[in-house]
Amino acid sequence: MLGWARKSGLAAIGAALTVQPVMAESLSDALAMAYRTSGLIEQNRAVLRAADEDVAQAVAALRPVINYTLGANYSNRMPNDGGSLAASLSVGLGLYDGDRRKLGVDAAKETVLATRAALVDVENSVLLNAVTAYLGVRRAEAFVELRKNNVRLLTEHLRATRDRFEVGELSRTDVSVAEARLAAARSGLAAEEGSFARAREQYRATIGSYPGTLLPPPDPPSVPDSEQEARAMAREHNPQLKQVQHQTKVVDIGVERAARSRLPTLSGTAGMEFNDDGDGTASVGIQFSGPIYQGGTMPSALRKAQAQRDQVRAQLHTTGLMVDQQVSNAYSSLAVAEAGIESSEQQVGAAQLALQGVREEFQLGARASLEVLDQEQELLDAQTNRVSVEIDRHIAAYQILDAIGVLTAESLGLDVPIYDPQAYYDAVRGAPSRYASPQGKKLDRVLRAIGQE
Repeated sequence: MLGWARKSGLAAIGAALTVQPVMAESLSDALAMAYRTSGLIEQNRAVLRAADEDVAQAVAALRPVINYTLGANYSNRMPNDGGSLAASLSVGLGLYDGDRRKLGVDAAKETVLATRAALVDVENSVLLNAVTAYLGVRRAEAFVELRKNNVRLLTEHLRATRDRFEVGELSRTDVSVAEARLAAARSGLAAEEGSFARAREQYRATIGSYPGTLLPPPDPPSVPDSEQEARAMAREHNPQLKQVQHQTKVVDIGVERAARSRLPTLSGTAGMEFNDDGDGTASVGIQFSGPIYQGGTMPSALRKAQAQRDQVRAQLHTTGLMVDQQVSNAYSSLAVAEAGIESSEQQVGAAQLALQGVREEFQLGARASLEVLDQEQELLDAQTNRVSVEIDRHIAAYQILDAIGVLTAESLGLDVPIYDPQAYYDAVRGAPSRYASPQGKKLDRVLRAIGQE
């Protein structure tokens, strides 16, 4: 297992960052806010509720259909001019259709499961984007502070160089080199400030508000010991893969329904009619029907369903390969960052000692001004690299969780109300009459709880 016990090196660059106020934002705070305010998550929750209603409609298709009709007629033809009233009530019930309607219920249920997996995938993506935005601000802020410190050092170096030029110890060339390096440092600072501004805007777009002072992130989350173990977990939990698995079942059912379209249907009807003179009639009937010739529509529909099945099965294979690749890429990024942490720390330490020595030798006249400037640039590069590998290590760990499919509010233990997709489904799956049944009243409570009314 990679070294998770190592404390985050971001704390080591705290001196390079601005002083934190009393109120500061943690990574958990940012993730919780992103979860609560994400319009994308809300959008996909609504998509899921619509899929739940498809189950209700499929179940309703198994039940009787009752209709009424009221009519009024007026005639001025002699000698029996006047009006008449009529009313009728009819009941229809499908008795047999080759189980096509029951298969429709099964397909709708599998669609719900696929849509739930899509919602989990969206949640994973939203939280990963929030992590990336949070650490992006931390990275940009650290780079700005390093650049500011570099400008201060080069300003001091230019002052010292000018002083020594005035007394004849250095040439005009030394002064020009120092001035050029300071101008370049100021340009680099402006560029990093621009990157910081963009990082803040990305944070706002992802999380919902501009960042305050961001606390150093905690140690990266634990991940599986090996890439193979992570791949096995991803094959079981990755929501993109689960979504296509359920979609595969949907198209399999679609092929079966299309194959049964040739089977006959049997339905029963009953009705009553009344008019204003008190007369009424009642009727009961049964109908048996089936297709004979429809111009090739049904064979075409079956072939289309089979083609869609083949498409989704192929998609299932490619999605599995894509998930494996996501896991592999995340582990590769993590390994690179882990390998770079220790070497970057050594590089910073060596660069600091080298700069100190070069400065002392410069004061004694044993080093040129350009050598001091080159060593300061090397130190800046080392410090920048150290910040980057620390950030990259955190992002890679969360990318692994995303690839596995467990980067969710519940798995991370965020302090937010966890959305329960089962609640709405349980309220509507029996196709309740909203205003006339106990199930309908339960649905009212669910809708109010999720803020839809």
